[in-house]
Amino acid sequence: MAFPRVARSLTLVAVSTWSAIPSLLAARQALPHVHFIATGGTISNARGGRLTAAELTASLPGVDSIARVTHEQFANVASSSLTISHWLRLAQRINELVKSGDAIDGIVVSSGTDTLEETAFFLHLTVNSDVPVVVVGAMRPPSQLGYEGAANLLAAVRVAASPAARGRGVMVVLNDEINSARDVTKTDANRLQTFQSGRYGLLGVVDNDGPVFFRQVTQRHTSTSEFDVTGLTDLPAVEIIYVYISASGNLIRAAVDGGAKAIVLAGAGAGALAVTQMDGVNFALDKGVVLIRGSRTGSGRVFRSGPTASDSAAGEGGGRPAMVSAGDHAPLKARILAMLALTKTTSREEIARMFREY
Repeated sequence: MAFPRVARSLTLVAVSTWSAIPSLLAARQALPHVHFIATGGTISNARGGRLTAAELTASLPGVDSIARVTHEQFANVASSSLTISHWLRLAQRINELVKSGDAIDGIVVSSGTDTLEETAFFLHLTVNSDVPVVVVGAMRPPSQLGYEGAANLLAAVRVAASPAARGRGVMVVLNDEINSARDVTKTDANRLQTFQSGRYGLLGVVDNDGPVFFRQVTQRHTSTSEFDVTGLTDLPAVEIIYVYISASGNLIRAAVDGGAKAIVLAGAGAGALAVTQMDGVNFALDKGVVLIRGSRTGSGRVFRSGPTASDSAAGEGGGRPAMVSAGDHAPLKARILAMLALTKTTSREEIARMFREY
């Protein structure tokens, strides 16, 4: 009768399976630990309701062979609904996680793409650790043909899990491309390849054999940043005002009257201001507001500081302080750096130093 032999075989299989469990668990524990923090955005915007962090994690094919992924739902909103309060709590949460002793090897943050570059740059300046932080999103919602959210998220996990990603600052990963949060910007309202770093180029790519890096960010960030947001619940008000032909100084005056501690002027070319704005410029300087001269062009450095328009003597001199040059920071990012700088100092010289170093 064959039953005893079958029983013995089943017993051997069971014993073999049970004996393999410790080694399987050990292999699982040996994988990099990547923590996923979901904030919402198009990547989760499914028809009938937003996908949760758990659902997004479950959508990743083969992730169990790449990393041990844990997750949390920080928020689930459109990126245009994020506020400075969200930013501060998110940075505080990440700093708490990397210092918790849970041996987290990397962190992935999902975000809507409309303000993703701002969130990523804020974290680039306020996460005080070399642990890789990757911000990810999607241009198409889950209900649309060609949804790339799961592929982007899986690529982000692969980057966050890579030892080669340590110390590179906060990164943005979409479309199998790795960009630095410092340099990247959204360049197209609809195309998948919208996130670009201009002339500086990619940090790296995510290929079938894993992430490959081409360059390093030399400016200060993350573990070398002097900014500490521990305990902060708000940041000083900083506004952005565009420069164009015959622009009046009224918006500058209104920003000052509204409580702005600094104003980023998105200047023409290498930071030129409209002559018609100079009454507002001088009003702001007289009130002690820090003016930061940037460029609306999208690339190139603004390296010249001064109290007035670069091609106008209006208001020149008079003992007024110089403006701060934004360097190569786009106005959106200059605003973020200025807000953080003002948590440390109101000295224009010190703020100018920060713009040179970050």
